[in-house]
Amino acid sequence: EVVQSILNRTESRQELAIARRPALYHQGAIVSTIDQNLVGDPLALQALVDLLNQHRKEIAFCIATGRRLDAALKVLREHNIPQPDVLMTSLGTEIYYAPQLTPDRAWSNHINYLWNRQRVVDLLGDLPGLELQPKLFQSTFKISYFYDPAIAPSVEELKRILFKNDQTVNVMFSFGQYLDVVPIRASKGYGLRWFAEQWEIPLNRILTVGGSGADEDMMLGNSLSVVVKNRHREELSDLNNIQPIYFSEKEFAAGILDGLAHYNFLELCRATGQNHD
Repeated sequence: EVVQSILNRTESRQELAIARRPALYHQGAIVSTIDQNLVGDPLALQALVDLLNQHRKEIAFCIATGRRLDAALKVLREHNIPQPDVLMTSLGTEIYYAPQLTPDRAWSNHINYLWNRQRVVDLLGDLPGLELQPKLFQSTFKISYFYDPAIAPSVEELKRILFKNDQTVNVMFSFGQYLDVVPIRASKGYGLRWFAEQWEIPLNRILTVGGSGADEDMMLGNSLSVVVKNRHREELSDLNNIQPIYFSEKEFAAGILDGLAHYNFLELCRATGQNHD
């Protein structure tokens, strides 16, 4: 009787409208961050864009970024990067689908669970070494700080403070100076798995590309993971002890191309498509 009363209050999971699921025929997906990965080497980027355009019908192109949607789109336009099939912005707290950049409202409702933005801001407001970033970098489900490790409490201590005050959240540190707090159900990794389920793409046919600590959970699990060479990738060095992850010795988009070759990713997806025919 107790369980039934809970079930009666539970909303059924919202399925995506057909218009937002145009790519069920995709046999795989490439999910990349923007900074430290896509941009930085124009020649390699053009080679990657050409490759994406050649295989757009078989392989979905996705962006996972800490940037807000408007900022992410601005960078993509500046570098002539085609609009992705899926944009996971603000550290995976917002998901948008091409071609109309339709927001995934079901995802927003899902991550809103136990989220109390103002309470988090109040708890961290007076701590040394933490400074809220400008409004441009904030969003409904993401609180972003400049973090000075020399004087701020450790990331683990910040987590303890929040959890002790009943704030169930994800805390992420990246690029040696940024600290972000998002809902417990939100991250790039959770957003990736939500997208994979909606588009019915197996995780072992998804290539994830990262370069900093904020990408860690996106690269765990059954996806094929590539860490490009950059000065922040030591934040991901512990992943080598957990599962096989390819650490490329090439930078920016060249590292992505190197990762695609390492996993023979295009052939892997093509073979999957043939098996389904």
